[in-house]
Amino acid sequence: MGRRSSLTERDLAELATFETSTAFSAVEKAALRYAEAMARTPADVPPEVYDDVARHFSAKQMVELTSAIAWENYRSRFNRPFDVQSGGYSEGAVCAVPGVSPRAERSVGV
Repeated sequence: MGRRSSLTERDLAELATFETSTAFSAVEKAALRYAEAMARTPADVPPEVYDDVARHFSAKQMVELTSAIAWENYRSRFNRPFDVQSGGYSEGAVCAVPGVSPRAERSVGV
């Protein structure tokens, strides 16, 4: 799905460091910050993060973006207890290993 949407191997490789990467636009970085905030427990989105992403998207787009992020968080949290693994559809392709963003490091004191 990502490849059909113009996602590049570089985008995947630099996803964990998106804040400092030149691979992502300001709009993409705003959406990624929003997704990070929604993925935290609790899912507390700071007003400045929400306001930043809302500057780039219409109300309808915000609903769609929020829904997509929430759905992926649901799937991730549902799959973990059952140890659901990859179906192997991306064999040989870049698979970004989740990293700890600088923001997350600060929040947990890493």
